[in-house]
Amino acid sequence: MRGPSLSPKEPRHRVAASPAEETNRRGFQRKKVFRDVEKALHVPIRYRNWNCKISTLKVVLVILFVGSLITLLRSPAVYISDLPSNLASRHGFIDKSIGDGAAADPRYISTLDVNRDQISNVIEKLTDRDEYQGIGLLNFNNTKTDQWKQLLPNAEHVVLQLDHVTGNVTWESLYPEWIDEEEEFEVPKCPSLPSLQFPGKPQIDLIAVKLPCNKAGKWSRDVSHLHFQLAAARLAASAKGLHPVHVLLLTDRFPLPNLFTCKDLFAHEGNTWLYTPNLHRLREKARLPVGSSAQIIRMSGSTRDLVILVDDSISDYHRGGLEAAEWKIYTIQRIRNPKAEPEAYNEWNYSKFRLWQLTDYDKIIFIDADLLILRNIDFLFEMPEISAIGNNATLFNSGVMIVEPSNCTFQLLMDHINEIESYNGGDQGYLNEIFTWWHRIPKHVNFLKHFWDGDEEEKKQMKTCLFGADPPILFVIHYLGNKPWLCFRDYDCNWNADILQEFASDVAHKTWWKVHDAMPQNLHKYCLLRSKQKAQLEWDRRQAEKDNSTATPSPPAIKKGICLAMTKLKT
Repeated sequence: MRGPSLSPKEPRHRVAASPAEETNRRGFQRKKVFRDVEKALHVPIRYRNWNCKISTLKVVLVILFVGSLITLLRSPAVYISDLPSNLASRHGFIDKSIGDGAAADPRYISTLDVNRDQISNVIEKLTDRDEYQGIGLLNFNNTKTDQWKQLLPNAEHVVLQLDHVTGNVTWESLYPEWIDEEEEFEVPKCPSLPSLQFPGKPQIDLIAVKLPCNKAGKWSRDVSHLHFQLAAARLAASAKGLHPVHVLLLTDRFPLPNLFTCKDLFAHEGNTWLYTPNLHRLREKARLPVGSSAQIIRMSGSTRDLVILVDDSISDYHRGGLEAAEWKIYTIQRIRNPKAEPEAYNEWNYSKFRLWQLTDYDKIIFIDADLLILRNIDFLFEMPEISAIGNNATLFNSGVMIVEPSNCTFQLLMDHINEIESYNGGDQGYLNEIFTWWHRIPKHVNFLKHFWDGDEEEKKQMKTCLFGADPPILFVIHYLGNKPWLCFRDYDCNWNADILQEFASDVAHKTWWKVHDAMPQNLHKYCLLRSKQKAQLEWDRRQAEKDNSTATPSPPAIKKGICLAMTKLKT
C-alpha cells in the first residue's frame, strides 16, 4: 500500500526553524539525553555491561572504517588493470584521473602510431617472458593496455600514473644559465620532477613507456620527454639486487643516449627500443650534466692513463715530445664537419667523436688542448656521461666533459652528422643536440679566461685573484683567445687587438708560464716559438703601439682583501 503522495505545493524538506524554536529544540534534546543516561544507570548490571560492549564495538568499527577510508585516499597512484569487469567500472575514477591528467597537459600527450607487430617481434626475443610477474605500463590508453594483456597474458599489468610537472618547469629552469655556486646570495635549488609511485608489488620485469612526440617543437629539449624516461629509469633502478628489468620505449626519436645507452640496447625495430640496463650504472645516473700538458696533469697528482688523439699531420719530432710527456698516442683518421667551409676553423673538429671509440676505457675525462690543470680532477670519474660546466643558456661547454666510450654511441653521432644543426657550427653545438640531458659540474673545473663586457669591477678583480691564487683555488683554467704558448712571456698578446682584449689577463698568462717553468727542462724545447711566429708577434705589438692601443695596459688594481677572503674560503 502506497502512502499519500506529496502535494506539488508541499516542500520536500522541512522549513528551517526560527532561532527561538531551534534553541528550545536543542534544549529538549539535551534533556532527553540526560534522561536516557540516567535511565541507563538504573538497568541491571549484566545488561549494562552488554550495552557497553556493543557501544565499544561500534566505536571500533567506526575507527576501522575511517582508517580504511584514509588508507584508500592516501594510497599510491597506481592502478592495477587486471580487475574483473564489474570492479573495473567501480574503479573507473582512477583510470579517468590518468586520462584527465594527460588531457590537462598537452606536453604529455603522445600521438605516436604504435606498431603492434614491431612490439611483438621485440618481445618475442625475451626468452623468459612467460615467467614475468609484473608489467608496468606508462602513458597507454585502455585499448593499448588490453593489447599488452594479450601479448603477455601470464603477468599482472600495472598502469602507472605519473604526476605532471607544473607549467613553470621549463628546460630553461632545469638548466639555468647561471647558478650561485659560491652561495653569495642564496643556496641553489634544483627543480624536482615527480616520480612514479609504486608499492613494490608485483615484481616488475618490464616497463613499457610511450613517449610524447612533439614534432613541432624542440623534442630533444622537451620536459615531458625527459620526465618519462627518468621516471622509467628510476623505477627500473629501484629493483632489488640484480633482478633484471627490461625497459621498452616507444618513440620515433632515439632515446636519451647517456641514460639508456646503446650498450644496453637489447633489441630495436622501428620506433620500438628495448633495453636491459645495467642497474648499477642506472642507479648512479638516476641519482644525478685531448690536450693540456701531461706533465701538468702528473704534477696535479693524477695517476690515470693519459691518452691523446692525433692524425698523420703530427711530425715524428712532436710525437717524440708527446711520448716524453707520457702520453699514450692514438692515431686517428680525422672526421670532416660536412657543414663547415673549406679551411675553416671547424672543418675537422668533429674528429672529437673518436673519443667514443676508446673502448679500452669505461670512462674518460676529456680536456681541450687549451686548458691548464692546476689541481687533481680525478674525482670527475665519479660523474656520469655527459658531465660538464654550463656554457650559456641551457648548453654545456665541451672543453671538459665526462665521456663513456661506446662504438654504438659513436655510430649514433655519425648517423646524424648531416641532419643535425650545430648552433656554433662546431662539435660543441652538435654534442649539445645529442646529449640534451647533462650534469653540471662546478665552473672551477673549467674556468673560462674571459671578462664579460657586463662584469663589474669587483667581479673582474675576483676573476683575476682566481687566476693568480697560490696555492691554486681553481682546478682548471680554460684559455680563450690567443694562447700563452703563442705569445711572448712578458705579457698576454690578446692585448694587441681590441677584439681580443676580453680574453686578456696578464695574471692568468703568468700562471701558465709559472707551470711551464716547473716542467722538466727536456720538455721546454717543444714549446719554443718558431722564428716566423716571433716576427708576427713583434709586428702585432708595434702595430698596436702605432695605433695608440695599449699593448700591455695595466690590469685593474687588485684589492688584497678580496684575494685574502677567497684564500680563506678555500682553506
